[in-house]
Amino acid sequence: MHQAENISVTDVKTDQPILDVREQDEWDAGHIPNAVHIPLGELPLRLDELDADADYQVICLRGGRSAQAVQWLTGQGYSVVNVAGGMDAWAEAGREITSDAGEPFVKGH
Repeated sequence: MHQAENISVTDVKTDQPILDVREQDEWDAGHIPNAVHIPLGELPLRLDELDADADYQVICLRGGRSAQAVQWLTGQGYSVVNVAGGMDAWAEAGREITSDAGEPFVKGH
């Protein structure tokens, strides 16, 4: 099986699409501004929401679910990389987090 390519949170380009595959409650607590949210379990059903020509950076809480998503999406012909350390590392690095429901935080962090 193809090994997921990893990038660090400091290498994430905010001008390129970011796909967040965490669950809805995790997303609601806090997420990266302008990220696309499709929970891992819904990805096969919502694949048509992704741009087949875009280079996605995939993130979850710590990197496990996003690595699974990257493996699967690579098999579907998408150009994707896994954000190592996930939202935990994103928050630790002090990168921007937003929330539609009050003060943003990383659930599970």
